[in-house]
Amino acid sequence: MAIDHLAVLGVGLIGGSLARALKRKKYCRRVTGSGRHQGNLEKAVALGVIDDFHLNPAEAVRGADVVLLATPLATTGPLCRALAPGLKDDAIVTDAGSAKMSVIDAARAALPAQHFRNFVPAHPIAGTEKSGVEASFAELYEKHLVILTPVPETAPAAVERVGAMWRAAGAEVVNMPAERHDEVLAATSHLPHMLAYALVDCLARMQEREEIFRFAAGGFADFTRIASSNPEMWHDICLANRESLLRMVDRFGQHLEEVRLAVERGDSARLLEIFSRAKHARDEFGRTRPPRARRDDHE
Repeated sequence: MAIDHLAVLGVGLIGGSLARALKRKKYCRRVTGSGRHQGNLEKAVALGVIDDFHLNPAEAVRGADVVLLATPLATTGPLCRALAPGLKDDAIVTDAGSAKMSVIDAARAALPAQHFRNFVPAHPIAGTEKSGVEASFAELYEKHLVILTPVPETAPAAVERVGAMWRAAGAEVVNMPAERHDEVLAATSHLPHMLAYALVDCLARMQEREEIFRFAAGGFADFTRIASSNPEMWHDICLANRESLLRMVDRFGQHLEEVRLAVERGDSARLLEIFSRAKHARDEFGRTRPPRARRDDHE
């Protein structure tokens, strides 16, 4: 089930790391890249991440067996329309976006029916706060989850081939309904990123910002590290998954108000109850979570 020709549209951390992993495992013979900036694609060739490139998406996918969309979520529809003329009949198209319902809707509207049947929505739960092809590395997906969210129209053979591709890169592959995926990721990834960005922006706009950042300790660094992630990507994710994210924001806001009231009232017992329950849950998460190759930022 190895891939003869892979096309990667968006040769950055995510797409570049998959290309590196598959080439290292000799799972893919040729990788063609595409993107908006020729300089980045030339760098990807020089680094050995891709073999060749085309700025025109339709030319980049021509003859490819598998096409990976590793671009911001908002580009899914326009990109699918642009590449469709170059797809061969049995080409499989997949993506790496962090919100799935919006991607599925965009692909269904943009791809011809025969190609949408071979569209496999996917989300690798892996990444770092770095971006760009120079940040890519072959081990990124080892021992990480990749979630596939096929729809009823999706061909089983296409799902199996995309799953095999990610397993070749070292990932563990699971299937999940797209709606459930978006709910879970809103809670575990999208909300934390939004909070990190909001906190850093809030502190940066205070008059005492220099003193605040000067004395910031490890807890601040750990919590806000993900605010160094790609702003364009996370802007798109927040808007693409806004309904699920808003539900989580409202729920978290209510809980934060409980904490605020406990502090205001000097309610020691309530504070200790909340903090102790949170510590127990976090310790259990750390104990039961499989070891990961790197800390996850693209979740």
